[in-house]
Amino acid sequence: MHAELILDARNATGESPVWSAQEQALYWVDIPARRLHRWSLADASAQSWEADEMLACIARTADGRWIAGMQSGLFRLTAGSDGRLAGERLVGVAHARDNMRFNDGRCDRQGRFWAGSMLMDMAAGANVGAMYRYSGAGQSTLPALLDDFIVPNGLAFSPDGRTLYLSDSHPSVQAIWAFDYDIDSGMPHNRRLFVDMNDYPGRPDGAAVDADGCYWICANDAGLIHRFTPAGRLDRSLAVPVKKPTMCAFGGRNLDTLFVTSIRPGGDVHDQPLAGGVFALQSGVTGLEETPFAF
Repeated sequence: MHAELILDARNATGESPVWSAQEQALYWVDIPARRLHRWSLADASAQSWEADEMLACIARTADGRWIAGMQSGLFRLTAGSDGRLAGERLVGVAHARDNMRFNDGRCDRQGRFWAGSMLMDMAAGANVGAMYRYSGAGQSTLPALLDDFIVPNGLAFSPDGRTLYLSDSHPSVQAIWAFDYDIDSGMPHNRRLFVDMNDYPGRPDGAAVDADGCYWICANDAGLIHRFTPAGRLDRSLAVPVKKPTMCAFGGRNLDTLFVTSIRPGGDVHDQPLAGGVFALQSGVTGLEETPFAF
C-alpha cells in the first residue's frame, strides 16, 4: 500500500502520534526538539508548540489539554497562542541514573497514563528503564511497576483492555511481550513472549492496536510496519519510504488511516530524503480511539 507523505516535518525523533477525532487533526512530538506538532486534515495546515524540556509521549486529557512524559516527570500541558506549552508538573520520578527521560507511553482503556523510561545514551545498553502508571487522584509518587528494560517501547492495549503489550527495542533484546491486565487494579501479570522480533525485519518501536485486536508495530531500521494477530502471527507488513518509522496511530474520518512518525538521523540522508516525515497509509482495517486521561 502506498504511503502518502502528509508533512515533510524533518523531525529528529518524531513520536507519539495521537488522533483527535473532535478536531480531525493529528498531534505528535519531536522529542529532542521539545515540540508538540499538529496537522489538520481539513486544510493540511501545521503548527507547533515548544516545551521547556524534552517531551516523549502524550495523551489527551478529559478537559482537552495534554498529559506528557518528559524528562523530570509527568506534566499537564496547555498549548498557548504564543507557541509555548505551559507545563504543570503532576508528579516527579526518581530515575535510576542521570541523563534519563521518558520514552513511549499512552493511556490504558480506563484512562490511566502509562509511560516508560530509558537512558538517553541508548548505545550504553543499560537495563535501567522502567514502566510507570499514573492514576492521578492525589498520587504524589511514581513507583516503577515493571523494570529491567533498556528501551521500553511498543506499549498498547487490546480492545477490551485486558491484554497489555510491551516491547524492548534495544538491538540486544528486540522482544515483544504480552501481559494479562487487570482492568480494575491497573496491574499487569503473566508476562509471556508475544513476538521475537529477531525473527523479522526491524526493531520493535511504537505500536497501535486495531478494532480486530491485531497489534501494529513499527519496525525501526527496516522501513516497515508489521501487523500481528492476537496469536502472534504476522499478518501483513506495510512499507514507508524511510528507514526509521517510530510509532503509528489510527485516525482519519473513519479511523482507517494509519499515521506513522519517523526519525531523521544525522548525516547523509540522500537515500531517504523524507526521513523525519509523517506518513499516512490506508490500512484496510479500522482502528480505535485513544482513551483520554480520566483520573
